[in-house]
Amino acid sequence: MSDTNLLEKLKTIVEPYVQNKEAFSTISEETDFINDLKINSANLIDVALDVEDEFDIMIENDDMDKMLTVKSSLEVIEQKLAEK
Repeated sequence: MSDTNLLEKLKTIVEPYVQNKEAFSTISEETDFINDLKINSANLIDVALDVEDEFDIMIENDDMDKMLTVKSSLEVIEQKLAEK
């Protein structure tokens, strides 16, 4: 799966939890879920669960802790997909 497709799927997953819609409109790999998009930590768990469902992967707690930015989330997803 291409990086663009991964990013688009991640954006779709994240969007319902975003509190800062203006920041979401300019989302990039450097976007921080908590500081930029104002997603709270409880909703970050929901994002991780949604990512698991969407990509049919298992995300460990250590990996979940890393998923604070778009880039780090894409890296975790790519790693898990490669392990399948």
